[in-house]
Amino acid sequence: MAGLIATATTDITAEPGAVWAALTDPKKIKEYMFGSQVVTDWKPGSTIVWRGEYQGRSYEDKGEVLEVEPAKHLKVTHFSPLSGQPDVPENYHTVTYDLVPRGSGTTVTLHQDNNGSEDEKQHSQENWQMMLDGLKKVVERG
Repeated sequence: MAGLIATATTDITAEPGAVWAALTDPKKIKEYMFGSQVVTDWKPGSTIVWRGEYQGRSYEDKGEVLEVEPAKHLKVTHFSPLSGQPDVPENYHTVTYDLVPRGSGTTVTLHQDNNGSEDEKQHSQENWQMMLDGLKKVVERG
């Protein structure tokens, strides 16, 4: 991972398999990821697209699925045209989700690299933490 790394984490009272299911189910993702519609087959090398509206603006973010270990690990790239940056590889983030069993639950830790400043890193951490808090709510309510 390169540049400044944003990190978010949460503990979810559910087995890793249940967390993984919510992490990769487009219907569930829409509930906790700011209404995003996600299109992918979750296979390494496949494209991933996130569509939706954020703060009144439509967006279509994109990336690539890099690594998939069901119920354990997911790594994708992510680029948002709303960033105002050119769509070139050096402007993509790598987002990694790690799921670790903890007693009767799962700790989910997310890392996002390539933040250009401390402010950008902080903003990313806050957004990812909100997303993980939403994931926790969706998974725990069943």
